[in-house]
Amino acid sequence: MLTKTELNGNDVAALMADMGTRARAASGPLAIAGAERRNDALAAMADAILRRSGEILSANAIDMENAEETDITPAFRDRLKLDEDRIRAMADAIRAIADLPDPVGEIIAAWDRPNGLKIERVRTPLGVIGVIYESRPNVTADAGALCLKAGNAVILRGGSDSLNSSRAIHAALVDGLKAAGLPEDAIQLVPVTDRAAVGELLTGLGGTVDVIVPRGGKSLVARVQAEARVPVFAHLEGLCHVYVDKSADLAMACDVVVNSKMRRTGICGSAETLLVDRAGADTHLAPVLDALRDAGCEIRGDADVCRLWPGALAATPEDWTTEYLAPVISVALVDGISGAIAHIGEYSSNHTEAVIAEGADVVSRFFDEVDSAILLHNASTQFADGGEFGMGAEIGIATGKMHARGPVGVEQLTSFKYRVRGTGQTRP
Repeated sequence: MLTKTELNGNDVAALMADMGTRARAASGPLAIAGAERRNDALAAMADAILRRSGEILSANAIDMENAEETDITPAFRDRLKLDEDRIRAMADAIRAIADLPDPVGEIIAAWDRPNGLKIERVRTPLGVIGVIYESRPNVTADAGALCLKAGNAVILRGGSDSLNSSRAIHAALVDGLKAAGLPEDAIQLVPVTDRAAVGELLTGLGGTVDVIVPRGGKSLVARVQAEARVPVFAHLEGLCHVYVDKSADLAMACDVVVNSKMRRTGICGSAETLLVDRAGADTHLAPVLDALRDAGCEIRGDADVCRLWPGALAATPEDWTTEYLAPVISVALVDGISGAIAHIGEYSSNHTEAVIAEGADVVSRFFDEVDSAILLHNASTQFADGGEFGMGAEIGIATGKMHARGPVGVEQLTSFKYRVRGTGQTRP
């Protein structure tokens, strides 16, 4: 990996500008390459990842050893670590992406006008996508594959902590591009750790980058949202809530809440706040909190929760706005679905929320009135994932109001254009 002083006199700005130019040049042939060639490349990428698994694991071992010497949190170390199962999962995700319907050229809508014009709205690639991410080396594979499937070129900028792992994975992706005869510049990895490279990418590299997708911690996403001069698909943080209504099946509530919080505490879909219907506190609160405690979770409750379940620590105002990414959860009693909706509206980051209830009216109000990207009924918040949505994989979760909201998969990495066919019409 090059450092800034090893660029033979070229500075980071010149390096990044060149990458943008090469990505733009690759995007044209990539967009018209056809589904079969893109799928051939994806299949070859999956094969190459498995073939290079030893190299990838060796590179990851170096990253993990380096991580031990820093202040990286346990959650970040979990995201960084690779093993044989995670490598197979990367290859499987690429194959799943290849199996998805080809979005490029799909007719989204079609209609005829009274004057005889025939109009179609058709999916097209976005062009060049910049992806900035931290720790998770599997994002190298997911992002590269998703962008390729949608006909886009991509510039990947991984974190310095996953540097060696990302390089090894990227080499496998390039193998796949070569095997299918596609431009190698279609998937590029920034070869420097200098943070100035991020700043350059956020400028749009002279108009060569169309969209930025950040995937990482709050500070990274905040910087991207503040500095980017091109559109951004992102979420700042995952302040996810689970509401347990008095009508909830108790056994289901215990299982879903524990899974929402504890399956993997370091991901953005992990529940950070539990809301319990005050009318169901006598029957539902203690069993659910007992289950969380037995799973190793720390409970921070409001005054009512602490009174009813003495094992809870007193929650502070900051707890309701904290993304723990750790085995900690804040818990509050609320006045039914109205109280839950009000609490979520005040504190949520509009990422993912779940309701556990059997009452149809409760579920209907939750779905209608909670304005988050992903809403679940009687299911774990940890399903907030493009792979679990049948998208093969995702490049991230977006909480904005643009066309990409929720998991950003293949369809969200396309735009559209209009094709209008006439028979000589002129406008009076």
